[in-house]
Amino acid sequence: MSESKELKIKASDESMQAVNDFIHSMLPADCDDMLLNQIDLAVEEIFVNIAHYSGAAEAEIICDFKVAGDGSGVLSVAFKDGGKPFNPLERADPDLSLSAEERSIGGLGIFLTKKFMDSVEYEFVDGKNCLTITKRIASC
Repeated sequence: MSESKELKIKASDESMQAVNDFIHSMLPADCDDMLLNQIDLAVEEIFVNIAHYSGAAEAEIICDFKVAGDGSGVLSVAFKDGGKPFNPLERADPDLSLSAEERSIGGLGIFLTKKFMDSVEYEFVDGKNCLTITKRIASC
């Protein structure tokens, strides 16, 4: 089984709840709370960065959910925007051995996104940033 949905939405903080609702609509109703929190954090990090820093007025979110024969699932979410090109994966991971006061600002959200998701990929295609996150879900 496979399902795919697309959402075009204003790139603003006010759209965050609609983005979460859209992603949640693709997940199994009994999705583990910890897994859901990890997905929510990654989605919020990416969408808020688009809203605050890309300069894009709109974001496009393509969400795919596939269920394998063994009952496991794979969630894939692609975020596209026409803002200035920026690959957050090129940024160095924060030095967590330093205190919060000693660390430079920024980078912690994408670091956590990379830790929580199974894959995070970036490409700039047809004048658009495209950041895709993928997460395996044990049972659906």
